[in-house]
Amino acid sequence: MPKNPRYRVPVRRRREQKTDYYLRRKLLVSRLPRLVVRRNINTISAQIIESIPEGDKVLVTAHSNELRKNYGWKGHCGNVPAAYLTGLLIGLKAQKKKIKKTILDIGLQPSIKNNSLFAVLKGALDGKLEIPHGENILPDDSRIRGEHIAEYAKILSEKSELYTRQFSKQLKRGVKPENLPKHFDTVKNAILESFGGKK
Repeated sequence: MPKNPRYRVPVRRRREQKTDYYLRRKLLVSRLPRLVVRRNINTISAQIIESIPEGDKVLVTAHSNELRKNYGWKGHCGNVPAAYLTGLLIGLKAQKKKIKKTILDIGLQPSIKNNSLFAVLKGALDGKLEIPHGENILPDDSRIRGEHIAEYAKILSEKSELYTRQFSKQLKRGVKPENLPKHFDTVKNAILESFGGKK
């Protein structure tokens, strides 16, 4: 470790790679609530957070596990379709709380076009939240519905052992991966109906 007297030790959350304080400052300058999106292998969470002098205040929360508990989702909770539905859920919840505009905060996660982070963004936009963004980063509708997963499942189905291993949990829950787009539409409509509307 450097011992130069001018060396400044980075703050703890930066050392732990949890917070980019330069980016955070830019987000705070906007004076908008932040749509904070975080993911791990199995789940995706989204929160709308307001920064106040006393600290961060969580206004709305949505988690991909809610899809399974409340809306009958039988797919994986960490994929692109689940991310979109989580985004839609937080957008609709924000509407009820009269929150109209936010700014996206993905933290230190890599910004990769068409990935699940931006699927959450697309869902939130469809939930009527206003969020500054570029159209080219959003996944297309076929990816949102999980058509790429269905196509992959069809290819794997020729090798039954690989197919069963890859999709074992989803098959146990009762939805074949080839039918994921149709199941996605059913769950999306269930979410919209629960908030008083249907697409």
